[in-house]
Amino acid sequence: MISFNYENDFELSNEDQIATWISQVILSENKKEGEINYIFCDDDYLLNLNEQYLDHDTLTDIISFDYSVGNEIHGDIFISTERVLENAADFNVSFQEELQRVLVHGVLHYCGYKDKSESDEQLMRNKEDEKIKMFHVEH
Repeated sequence: MISFNYENDFELSNEDQIATWISQVILSENKKEGEINYIFCDDDYLLNLNEQYLDHDTLTDIISFDYSVGNEIHGDIFISTERVLENAADFNVSFQEELQRVLVHGVLHYCGYKDKSESDEQLMRNKEDEKIKMFHVEH
């Protein structure tokens, strides 16, 4: 089950469409959907998590905590909507497009994709692009 939670003023207008899309992404990677919680927050909230749990003193757009068991995907995905908005401007894309990228990025981590090396990061970007296209095709 995919759920959406809000720690700031942001709210998705199309939760059902997003949940259906994420479910399809998980199936397309031959994984099973478990409990996935998206938590939308601001920079300060995410920075606090980053310092507390990862010992990083940096702003980021997403932090994901993976609780997957075997082939079943479980986790908490925290997203700073402030960071997504700023990144969208930096990358010259719409807020919606950047949000989709971040939404799918967390799930792709749970599916086993990494982004630490240059080659892993390129594969992650390709997978993000592939999965974003699934959203447009389906809706």
